[in-house]
Amino acid sequence: MEQLPDFWRTIIWHPLTVHFPVALLSFATIFIIAGYWTKRSNFLFTGKALLITGTLGAWVAVYTGSLADAVVTRQLCDPTILEDHENGAFTVAWLFSAASALIVIDHFNLVKKFQQILRTIIIALIISGTGFLVYTGHLGATLVYQQAAGVYTPSEDCIEFTEPDS
Repeated sequence: MEQLPDFWRTIIWHPLTVHFPVALLSFATIFIIAGYWTKRSNFLFTGKALLITGTLGAWVAVYTGSLADAVVTRQLCDPTILEDHENGAFTVAWLFSAASALIVIDHFNLVKKFQQILRTIIIALIISGTGFLVYTGHLGATLVYQQAAGVYTPSEDCIEFTEPDS
């Protein structure tokens, strides 16, 4: 009888960690733009907190993705999609890291003379980052749903899901 693999294997950590930064960074973009546009400090504060937390989470997702990469690469029909996914993830993490650094500078008014330019750069970075986030997520979905990356495929008769006879 076949046995189900352990749930807590290395490749599972990536999907468990990637969805939080996707949501946090998407909402950060919305709140920051809304905060700058409406000049409501509560929107801006929420957006800043989501941005910094989401950026940290993005780097965790990059790390866990690298762990999964070592296991999944050999199983793929087209590993170039995995490479594009990985490059996209690094781009997302770096764009949002730059935006996080600039948002801290803006928060503490360290460049008052160029504040409008700084905010324009922040908005450009987070919009670009969100675009890369969507594309990278699409590539990740392509890996999972078209190439079964990291997915356990049960036997034809699903015998591993039945209880052993006593």
